Amino acid sequence: MPDIKPVALITGASAGIGAALANVFADNGHALVLIARRAPQLDALADTIETRGHGRPHVIAMDLGEAGAAARIENELRERGLAPQFLVNNAGFGLLGPAASLDRQQQLAMIDLNVRVLTELSLRFVESLARHRGGILNVASIASFMPGPGMAVYHATKAYVLSLSEALHRELEPRGVRVTALCPGPVETEFMARAGIPENYFPHFLSRSAERVAQEGYDGLMRGQRVVIPRFNNKVAAMLARFLPRRVVLWLVRKVAHPDLG
Repeated sequence: MPDIKPVALITGASAGIGAALANVFADNGHALVLIARRAPQLDALADTIETRGHGRPHVIAMDLGEAGAAARIENELRERGLAPQFLVNNAGFGLLGPAASLDRQQQLAMIDLNVRVLTELSLRFVESLARHRGGILNVASIASFMPGPGMAVYHATKAYVLSLSEALHRELEPRGVRVTALCPGPVETEFMARAGIPENYFPHFLSRSAERVAQEGYDGLMRGQRVVIPRFNNKVAAMLARFLPRRVVLWLVRKVAHPDLG
C-alpha cells in the first residue's frame, strides 16, 4: 500500500480569503488540496503556487452544496493517496437585505453551505486530523458575535460556526487536534459582490486585506488559538457585542453596518 501523504484541504479556495490561505499554507511547506466550483480559477491558483517554487496543489472542482459532496471528496483523496492533516472550511456566502425580502431558497442554500457542509467536513476527517496532529480552521466572521438585521441569516450561520468551533476546540484538544475560528471584519473580496454589498459599504476602520487575514488565521491555528479576530477595532466590536444590552447591539448593527437599509 503506498504511503499516505498529509495535506491541507482548503474549501472556497478559488479567490479571496481562500486563495490567500492557500498561498500562506504553501509558503509554510504544506501540500495542498484546493476545492471550489470554478475549475479555471483553481487551476490558475495552482499554477501560481507551483511557479513560486512549491509543489503543485491538487485541484478538485466541485459544488459543495450538492448532495454527497463530502463523501466524494473523501473518496477522491483516498484514490490519490492523500489524507487531511489540516482542514480549512472557508467556503460560504452571505446576502445583504431584510430576510423576508431575500430569496428564500438562496438563504436556505446559504445555511446548507455555511453550516451543514462545514459541520460534515469538520466531523468526517477527525480521525485523519488526529493521526497527523493537525487541525481545523473555520472561517467565521465578526458577524458571529452579534445578530445582524440586514444580513440576518448570514449572521446566524456565522454564530453557529463560532459556537461549533469553540466547542470542538475543547473536545478535540486531548486528541492533538487544533480548532480555530477565524473571525475577520469586512474584507474586499468577491464575497462582497455575491452578497450584493456595494463597494466601500462597511466602515473602513473595520476592514483588512485578505492576505493579512489569512496570515493571522494561519498563525493562530498553529499556536492553537481558539478564536482569531484580525484587527484591534474588530476585537473591540466583538467585546462590546458580548457586554452591551442586546437591543443596543441590534440598533448599532443596523445603524453602523447597514445604514442604507432604513
